[in-house]
Amino acid sequence: MNTTPKSMRLQIAIFGRTNVGKSSVLNMLAGQDVAITSPVPGTTTDVVEKSMELLPVGPVVFLDTAGLDDRSELGGKRVERARRVFDRADVALLIVEPSGWGECEEDVARAAAEKRIPLIVLVNKTDVSSPSPELREALKERGISPILCSAVTGSLRETAVAAVKERLLKLAGGGGPKAILGDLVKPGRTVVLIIPIDKEAPKGRIILPQVQALRDLLDHGVLSLTCREHEYPQALASLKEPPALVVCDSQVVDFMVAHTPPGVTCTTFSILFARFKGDLAAYAAGAAAIRSLRPGDRVAVLEACSHHAIEDDIGRVKLPRWLRETAGGDLKIDTFAGHDLPSDLGAYKLAIQCGGCMLGRTEILNRMGKAAAAGLPITNYGTAISECKGVLERVLSPFPGALAAYRAAAGK
Repeated sequence: MNTTPKSMRLQIAIFGRTNVGKSSVLNMLAGQDVAITSPVPGTTTDVVEKSMELLPVGPVVFLDTAGLDDRSELGGKRVERARRVFDRADVALLIVEPSGWGECEEDVARAAAEKRIPLIVLVNKTDVSSPSPELREALKERGISPILCSAVTGSLRETAVAAVKERLLKLAGGGGPKAILGDLVKPGRTVVLIIPIDKEAPKGRIILPQVQALRDLLDHGVLSLTCREHEYPQALASLKEPPALVVCDSQVVDFMVAHTPPGVTCTTFSILFARFKGDLAAYAAGAAAIRSLRPGDRVAVLEACSHHAIEDDIGRVKLPRWLRETAGGDLKIDTFAGHDLPSDLGAYKLAIQCGGCMLGRTEILNRMGKAAAAGLPITNYGTAISECKGVLERVLSPFPGALAAYRAAAGK
């Protein structure tokens, strides 16, 4: 589990005032020195990420943020970056001192409530003093049962770590599908995976979503037959009975559909991850907006990871080309990489999210929520490419709800 992709781990954000002991708490929970600690305020200047296996909770990522009351020269930028972590977090861990509850703590509690993120409050430094009456009253008013802790005292450390793990076990799991595709096929049946070997694939490896799909099939006892696109007809012919499902890279979706018998269900890796990481019905409805794009319209392409764009890059070259062909002219396409979104979402006619293999479900859903609030249709690479190729209804067939959402948005 130490090699579990970061995007599939429980994301736990640590918040609190400057020098309240956030990094000490992170080291306490991790059982090792993963963050620099110092009595000097503002030691943590950016979000520190620590991936680990927190037994018995499982694989997690701790996000240690800068102090929310940082008044240094760069404090404003640090605080803003810390607040943006709410868009990524599955759980918020708020560290407070025994002295009381103030504006910073209230801001965190309010933001967690607005984002519907579970909040765990840990009162640190209880070896120095007990929680004040003011703090106890503030927590009681908000229905919060705190965990008492001292990150530097042995017995209190152990008790606090056990309590945090117990809370996380109750909170872990979240919503959404628990499988990428294994729940779509009965054990013992066969799935054909069409995986092109192109410049996008790392040398000697295949890309992360394909690896995760293969593992998911193994976990569900489903057989898999993997081939390149030109080998697909041969792969079908080698089977004694039709496969239960065919999955392809979106770049060859039109080829797959053309060579897949009408009675065989098929889809793409990107559409599977749209369901696994986000809201596939909303993505499907958003894809219908592609047909209404006109020359000169603005499109935002949202990439989860920063990478060096290669020749014929899927998000920066191929997808824009297919969109322009569908629109019948040039489009203004802006690409945004990493965790940040454009500040002027309302200026765009469509947003297209990448497959999101490097993002957690919470962050994907937050992105979709921001687009919806701005009245901006949003889809993802797989649904967008399939719509441009004219085969979206076919590859949405395994998902009746998403197919209905697409047809309704397209007026069909």
